[in-house]
Amino acid sequence: MAAPTEFLAKTFRTRVSTYWWLERWSYLKFILRELSSVFVAWFVIMSLLQIRALKRGPADYMEFQEWLRSPILVALNALSLFFVIFHAVTWFNLAPKAMAIRVGGKRVPDVLIVAPNYVVWLAISAAIAWLLLRG
Repeated sequence: MAAPTEFLAKTFRTRVSTYWWLERWSYLKFILRELSSVFVAWFVIMSLLQIRALKRGPADYMEFQEWLRSPILVALNALSLFFVIFHAVTWFNLAPKAMAIRVGGKRVPDVLIVAPNYVVWLAISAAIAWLLLRG
């Protein structure tokens, strides 16, 4: 008696392009949002390095500031700022999808969830700017 063999039919699978995420704006936005987390991490690392330089004293902090003035770091930090803002904006715009708030059986409009995020962001940014620029 011959041993039974299992027959596995080959299923048809369409080939997906490596650049599938370029086909639609929503896909591209998703990939850019995921990529933005790298730049958020860059800002965290830069902040930690700045704190370390501050802790080591004025000479180390001045050296750190000189290092930050290099054209490559200026460009990288500008790109990082763009991506961190993009990350924050897309996160705020996703909030209504993550929080389906209902009042009286009806869903609260998206703008009532998104707007407070932007108002608080603007208020905190203004407070920080006032603290830094007051003299």
